[in-house]
Amino acid sequence: MRASTDRILTTHVGSLPRSQAVTDVLFARERGEIQDAAAAAAVISDAVRDVVRRQVETGIDVVSDGEMNKISYATYIADRFSGFAGDTPREPGQDLVEFPRLLTRLAERGSTAKYRRPRCTGEIAVKDVAPLNEDLANFRRAVDAARPTEAFLNAASPGVIALFQPNDYYPTQDAYLEAIAEAMRPEYEAIVAAGFLLQIDAPDLGMGRHTMYRNASVDEYLKGAARHVEVLNHALRNLPPDRLRMHICWGNYEGPHHHDVPLAQLLPVVIRARPQALLFESANPRHAHEWSVIRDQGVPEDKLLIPGVLSSTTNYVEHPELVAERILRFADIVGRERVLAGSDCGFSTFAGFGPIDPDIVYLKLAALAEGARIASKKLWRH
Repeated sequence: MRASTDRILTTHVGSLPRSQAVTDVLFARERGEIQDAAAAAAVISDAVRDVVRRQVETGIDVVSDGEMNKISYATYIADRFSGFAGDTPREPGQDLVEFPRLLTRLAERGSTAKYRRPRCTGEIAVKDVAPLNEDLANFRRAVDAARPTEAFLNAASPGVIALFQPNDYYPTQDAYLEAIAEAMRPEYEAIVAAGFLLQIDAPDLGMGRHTMYRNASVDEYLKGAARHVEVLNHALRNLPPDRLRMHICWGNYEGPHHHDVPLAQLLPVVIRARPQALLFESANPRHAHEWSVIRDQGVPEDKLLIPGVLSSTTNYVEHPELVAERILRFADIVGRERVLAGSDCGFSTFAGFGPIDPDIVYLKLAALAEGARIASKKLWRH
């Protein structure tokens, strides 16, 4: 994994706006209504090529495929593994439960995902490797053409899969987590074997507090989160940490977030995860102050930090000077070579919805690149 050896490198969390053509393909696949598989595959392949090119042109160093081939960052696994069926009622976070008018308004404007959230109804096993192979091939072609500094692909953590797809089959939640981890292990390893960085998306570690563990005590929640990390580490056991990054967040939606678990409680748990780089929210109003947690608690010297210096839920475009200020704050704490600049969360966590206008997403990413240039000039005195 590239570190910021001569300038601050830029990246983001992964998902980027999908075109209507891509969204139509993804939902048609979910409904089993694809008439021309080759044409549908071409739509996705072209979208990956375009999104990688546009990231590089915007100034992003470490790029993703925008998750063009996934209907969402966690439920896509139902296309790849047997054992999942049906749908699951949405369970909003405790902060939205307490404000039903806001919850209704978010649903009315399309912020409630329309895709299925299947349940685990049988033994989990690999069903189809074609979607993963398609991801790898599309991304390789796009990366070879655009030549970014580095490239990563996203994959869901066992914990977030369990968070969104409840267990109706395995005798215990522990057994369910272990089954998911072992099923996901080949995907994790294939991404790294293909020459890409692997990003583990693990919002269960933060968001899980006010969803899955909303009725638990703090100690019970932290014990559960630690178990999620333990299971993830076992699934990643064959992979070098310096090819791995992990994203944690508290939910990519515009809500009060007043039940978010403080980073001060969460950091000692997540820092035990195997990935070398940690991506976390640091731009939105609920977590922007928590840079001080990194300062006060510290992180192991072999860890890289990728703080969110862009919000992923507002159309405000951060001023590059503010981006630079946020980068410099973390560089002052852990050193310039251990900081990359990122976003709070993905910009399109499921197909067909994104709180930010697609063109403004790239305006924000351009501000990220410019802010990193400003910070780099101050840090390296170019």
